[in-house]
Amino acid sequence: MPNVTLYIPQDRMPPDDTLAALTERCTLLCTGILQAALTNVHVIFVAVRHGRGHPAFVEIQYRLEPFRTAALMDQFMEELDGAIGDSLHLTARIRCFGYEASSIHARN
Repeated sequence: MPNVTLYIPQDRMPPDDTLAALTERCTLLCTGILQAALTNVHVIFVAVRHGRGHPAFVEIQYRLEPFRTAALMDQFMEELDGAIGDSLHLTARIRCFGYEASSIHARN
């Protein structure tokens, strides 16, 4: 963890090289700002049929840690917003969901 899931309208999905570059930027934000281990970072792109609202939606799930303060998460979201704007030319709604380690049950 963290998991970064980007929901992008299917008709605005960029080419693979753009997604690869955005994956790299998301990964660097997770391993840098959030101090996540590289093996725990997952970046997922989901093509969606857009109904209404912001043209893209991003959901981040992460483990709560004392150093992941509100200010740090604001910095993370600010930089993620910039990466999405630079790569996709879309304004994304970004939502972060933190979980206590004791609430996470996982395999693999």
